[in-house]
Amino acid sequence: MEKIWLKSYPPGVPHDINPEQYRSLPHMLEESFQKNASSPFAVCMESWMTYGELDQLSAALGAWLQDKGLEPDARVAIMLPNIPQFPVTMAGILRAGFTCVNVNPLYTARELEHQLKDSGATAIVILENFAAVLTEVIDNTPIKHVVVASMGDLLGFWYGKWITFAVRHLARMVPAYKLDLARGLTVTSFKQAISEGKSKSFKSAASTLDSVAFLQYTGGTTGVSKGAVLTHRNIVAAILQAEAWFTPALDRIGDIRKSNSIAALPLYHIFALTLSLLAIRWGSFLTLIPNPRDFGGFVATLKMRPFHLLPAVNTLFNALLQQPQFKTVDFSSLCVSQAGGMAASAGTAKHWLEVTGCPMVEGWGMSETCAIGTNNPVMSKEFSGSIGLPLPGIDIAIKDDEGNSLAQGESGEICIRGANVMVGYFRQPDENKRAFTADGFMRTGDIGVMDERGYTKIVDRKKDMILVSGFNVFPSELENVISLCDGVVECAVIGIPDEKQGEAIKVFVVKDDPHLSEEDVAKYCQHNLTGYKRPKYIEFRDELPKSNVGKVLRRELRVGK
Repeated sequence: MEKIWLKSYPPGVPHDINPEQYRSLPHMLEESFQKNASSPFAVCMESWMTYGELDQLSAALGAWLQDKGLEPDARVAIMLPNIPQFPVTMAGILRAGFTCVNVNPLYTARELEHQLKDSGATAIVILENFAAVLTEVIDNTPIKHVVVASMGDLLGFWYGKWITFAVRHLARMVPAYKLDLARGLTVTSFKQAISEGKSKSFKSAASTLDSVAFLQYTGGTTGVSKGAVLTHRNIVAAILQAEAWFTPALDRIGDIRKSNSIAALPLYHIFALTLSLLAIRWGSFLTLIPNPRDFGGFVATLKMRPFHLLPAVNTLFNALLQQPQFKTVDFSSLCVSQAGGMAASAGTAKHWLEVTGCPMVEGWGMSETCAIGTNNPVMSKEFSGSIGLPLPGIDIAIKDDEGNSLAQGESGEICIRGANVMVGYFRQPDENKRAFTADGFMRTGDIGVMDERGYTKIVDRKKDMILVSGFNVFPSELENVISLCDGVVECAVIGIPDEKQGEAIKVFVVKDDPHLSEEDVAKYCQHNLTGYKRPKYIEFRDELPKSNVGKVLRRELRVGK
């Protein structure tokens, strides 16, 4: 196929990348650890960690995990916010030869149980703030080893103790929990695991580029989330693709190791995860933001020191712009304002440029592609409204339902092929058959059109997926859950445009209990669905529109709203 987009590449950007220069993802990580041992890796709440410390701590945790006798392909879940324990845990799991399973810390018990069971995870590293949720479901999961972290574990001795005390006793953010050891479960504090691991022999794993690095869970069309199998090759390729694309914008820094990337998006999300690994590849440092919803604190952190790369979803950019103190931040060092995860709006982009002087650069990717797919040139001076050009080593084809490539300018499904694209969904053979075309392209479910320069624009969505602040929500999952609420006969879920979130969730409910109220349904959803999956609007109806074979017609609900 002709790669018409290559003619539009910015000067200096290579047409391809070579993952084969590394044996595995740990090979890339350890190269950076050794080369940058004395350099800062991350700062969180003004507590710093060097690459050397990340090296030592992750090796200790890896040795501890190896000592537990986990199987070579064992899955280890990570249920942590953006605190130093996250990168230590991630690197420790990978270096020990195991697979990371990223878990949203705000999951409800139902959602957590599904992911732990589906992934087959036998160990989990979890912040104590969320341990009470784990206790509700752990007996129904394969988990055998639990490592419980406290907020201040890696924030220095005295300051760390104070932070942990404040979180537990002043903010009361750690609900009481009790993990039953009767069934052979081991429960170890994060600090104890590190301490014990330091006295054990760490064995570098013999992982290859074809070994599995992550199970990255994404929404499922059948009502349950499914794990995208991301190999070491996929992740290494994505890092190198991002590096090739972003480096030109950071040239003015001089030594790229001095660049400061803001990690406000959750690291369990593929967008933030890939860019954090890119920072390690560069040997630069991350500013970890544990709670980006504390906008006052977030802005105060931005004012601490120069920052150069700020990735965010449109809603986060917009929320920052609404903060009165945001305009007092020094933006002179900001090189890239990377928008992704959801559609960027022209209004937010215009306001962002006016305030910061740094254009929002929109890109597109998926969990299945390690967040990498297309991007606008990072040296762009204005917002384009398109999702940009395929990155190095990536092919984009616009195809019809039969998998045939369409002519340039015709509208069809955006399909992607490249070393960053997953090998498939975990234990989902039927899903995998539907996901790929005969010539090896992955179907994305987005409908788009490519122009003569190779720029692609998304015009519609083939799937019923709803995109809420960058998170995929599939109506079928919500309908399955809400249908179990007492008094609900049937329901249907749609997404409607929302200025702040991109899309908001609306559920239409048919009930057989006249006393069932919107508040009752909302409370049920609060207990069974994590925040971004909860309906913003609830409407009762006598019946739902259906086809002649009884299928609910969501499109008619969208028209009427």
